[in-house]
Amino acid sequence: MTIEINLLPWREEERARRSKQFFLALGLMALIGLGGGYGMTWYYEQRLADQQQRHQLISARTAELDRDLRAVSQYQEQLNSLKRQIDVFQQLQMGRPQTVHVFNALAATLEEGVYYTGLNRQGSQLRLTGLAEDNSRVSDQLRQLEASPVFDVPVLSEVETADNEMRRFNLSVNQQMPDGEGTEAP
Repeated sequence: MTIEINLLPWREEERARRSKQFFLALGLMALIGLGGGYGMTWYYEQRLADQQQRHQLISARTAELDRDLRAVSQYQEQLNSLKRQIDVFQQLQMGRPQTVHVFNALAATLEEGVYYTGLNRQGSQLRLTGLAEDNSRVSDQLRQLEASPVFDVPVLSEVETADNEMRRFNLSVNQQMPDGEGTEAP
């Protein structure tokens, strides 16, 4: 007697069960892959959105700082303008008594027989033109100016004979700041 065992239906059932498990595992892996891909996409989109928010915040703060810098530069320009005005006022304030000193010194040093016909001032240099009765009076006038504490050594540029035997002369002299002058605050 022979016994025959037919294993074909069992094999087919096992094969079907394995195929079903394979496709189920394949579907589950596909779902996990799609879920992971979607999760990664969402994560990177969130990171990108956060970075864009930070960028917008930085851009807004940068624009605010630029406005502040422009305001500071405008204030700096106003400050510089005010400083220039204060300097001009101080120079004018210092120049008021200085002009009086110069005219007093010119009057005090004027020799007899010498007449000033013109005065030009550029900074601290005075250019004088005048008439004198003779050359010795011009020399005496130069000595008087040199002896004055208000003036430096005068420089005679020309002497010529004018009408009616008078001598026309041109000289320049630098004025000195008297002691204590300009040290006071206005």
